[in-house]
Amino acid sequence: MILLRPAGRRGFTLIELLVVIAIIAILIALLVPAVQKVREAAARTQCVNNLKQLGLACHAFHDVRKGLPPGATGGGVSQVTNDPGWGSSWMVHILPYIEQQALYSKWSWSGDSGYSNANNRALTNQLTMVLYKCPSSTMPLMSGSNVMTADYVAIAGAVNGLIPGYTESRTVGASSGGIVSAGGAMFNCSKVRLTAITDGTSNHMLISECGANIKDTNGNVMESGTTCYRPGGPYGWTMGTSVTGTLTSDRLFNCTTIRYGINAINGYSNGSGGIGTDSSQNYPLVSGHTGGVNAVFGDGSIRFLSDTTTIDNLARYVTRDDGQVLSDTQ
Repeated sequence: MILLRPAGRRGFTLIELLVVIAIIAILIALLVPAVQKVREAAARTQCVNNLKQLGLACHAFHDVRKGLPPGATGGGVSQVTNDPGWGSSWMVHILPYIEQQALYSKWSWSGDSGYSNANNRALTNQLTMVLYKCPSSTMPLMSGSNVMTADYVAIAGAVNGLIPGYTESRTVGASSGGIVSAGGAMFNCSKVRLTAITDGTSNHMLISECGANIKDTNGNVMESGTTCYRPGGPYGWTMGTSVTGTLTSDRLFNCTTIRYGINAINGYSNGSGGIGTDSSQNYPLVSGHTGGVNAVFGDGSIRFLSDTTTIDNLARYVTRDDGQVLSDTQ
């Protein structure tokens, strides 16, 4: 009787193993961009949803207060122009309209309500307001003072000289080296009614994004630890302004006056051109999205503006009454 031995099991050769590894690597290379695209699409959708809620809140505020939310106010209550102290931003003023009535009801409107008020700091330190954060943002979550930073910014207007044939006279130089405008709909102690947006609410931007880092003239990111380059400075989403009137040379936080193009992230220096560590009056509209930024318009719609949008058209979008139509080149 002859016994047959089972044939020996042959292993992979080195070449076969390398081929398998190469195939796996190719599949991963093909899969990763697809996953990233899906992830960014979901993040952009969430950003749009956030801005939609902010737009609805602005309209609800308008219905109750007969004017859009102020971009920022001084130390006292909403839309009072002569209270001392560093007051609160538009993001504080809309809290009742984004299901944050409990937080709003505890807010103390005494001097420095958006800055160093002990009660308000206790309420907001380490607090994450999800609606104020874009999932695609590259910015740190918390500022140097342990208050959450926002990825959205109210638009006060534009600097003069961007719209051919139009003079913007409602501007003032700010103490931070920037320029503050009152030609938009949300600025220092503003109370702009929708009917005052004579260019049409569907043509006017109220809020957009500030969710990406800017870089200096050497290409280095201008953000390190407690050094914050952003509209809220190092003070977070609550910080407003210290105002005695509509236009002031003091700093205006969590708002921006358009001076640069969309996603213009390069070539800045501290303390000049409206960019600084203690408020950036002219922080550009920037985002972690590829190709542009999302924005809330006065009619409540959300639109994606490409970073190829010309600076003159961007200025027209943020000026409520320039009386001009958009140029053919967007």
